[in-house]
Amino acid sequence: MTLSEERYDVAVVGAGIVGLAVAREMITRRPDLRLLVIDKESEVAQHQTGHNSGVIHSGIYYAPGSLKARLCVEGARLMYEYCDANAIPYERCGKLIIALHDGELPGLDELEARGRANGVTGLRRVTADEIREIEPEARGVAALHSPDTGIVDYAEVARALERELRSKGVDFSLGCEVTTVRRTSEETVIETDGGYLRAARAVFCAGLWSDRLAVSAGASPDPRILPFRGAYLHVSADQAPVVRGMVYPVPDPDLPFLGVHVTKHIDGSVSLGPSAMLVGSREGYSALRVRPRDLAATLAWPGTWKVARRFWRTGVSELRMAASRRRFLSACAAYVPALASMRLDPGAGSGVRAQAVGRNGALLDDFVISETPGAFHVRNAPSPAATSSLALARELVDRMQLDAVLGGGS
Repeated sequence: MTLSEERYDVAVVGAGIVGLAVAREMITRRPDLRLLVIDKESEVAQHQTGHNSGVIHSGIYYAPGSLKARLCVEGARLMYEYCDANAIPYERCGKLIIALHDGELPGLDELEARGRANGVTGLRRVTADEIREIEPEARGVAALHSPDTGIVDYAEVARALERELRSKGVDFSLGCEVTTVRRTSEETVIETDGGYLRAARAVFCAGLWSDRLAVSAGASPDPRILPFRGAYLHVSADQAPVVRGMVYPVPDPDLPFLGVHVTKHIDGSVSLGPSAMLVGSREGYSALRVRPRDLAATLAWPGTWKVARRFWRTGVSELRMAASRRRFLSACAAYVPALASMRLDPGAGSGVRAQAVGRNGALLDDFVISETPGAFHVRNAPSPAATSSLALARELVDRMQLDAVLGGGS
């Protein structure tokens, strides 16, 4: 059977954690759906889902009233419940956001106000002495402590979602790249490198390629995805444990990145990072990898140059960290001094963040969901998308109004 012989009620493009969560939400509400999940990779969770820091965020950073604020708090609760129900290991190890000096206290005040407005549970302000009680190797003048922030392996969560979906009769077409999308009067036609398929409705959760597929379906080219490579260093496994949970700096309020931080992972390892450097490939897991089409798309976008003019100093700093492990390590040792004398693994990990940037140079901070005839598109889903995935799926499927567009279910 070829793809061109198939017609589905709904096709979900993208088998990262958001796409899989959306498929789960739909099949839970409508077990009678003919549902397909399609992805260019041969396995699920091969990009942002499988390359992030594995943090279950509590909802501190996000502007009250935003989708991120609402869906992160709810999503964290749902994620813990899903892990419990599926025996997926996680740990509520907690997080400190540390102010290194008095000049960072106003930023800490703002984060505290946001966290409380967003309903983050257990959030409290701690003193320099209390920092050392929570994280003996950490230093600062004050901090926010979020005890319910946790860690998990999101790739494992994605694999659990895949197993659940397959058990419920959802079809998968992996290793099948979507090339174009078009809408006829009654159905969405999705063309791939292995044929085409037809669906009454489609949902695109395509991450690094979300803008291209949205434009193919008739959406505006604004915003465009710019790929930011995040590099991680890892503390050698033979070193004594340096943190009990996570230690973060007070972030730059003008950027949608959280700064390099120290993170304990569910396997017990500790990473430093990520950095955030604009790269020339949407699969730029190596900083030197360049894809001409990706680079051309980035350079042709007016927003790229506006971001560069505004944040050139930040860009220079990121380049310096990319070129110097010592500089990278020093950024983390500022608030965990013991790191300065610890051995690091010779290699480094990396991920690529799909950051939506407007034509006007705005770095979009909130989740963005848009609609074209017969399709919904997740146009911007950076961190905390993994934490929020189950709640984000509910939001999107609510907007789809499945019964209205496909008829009543069983």
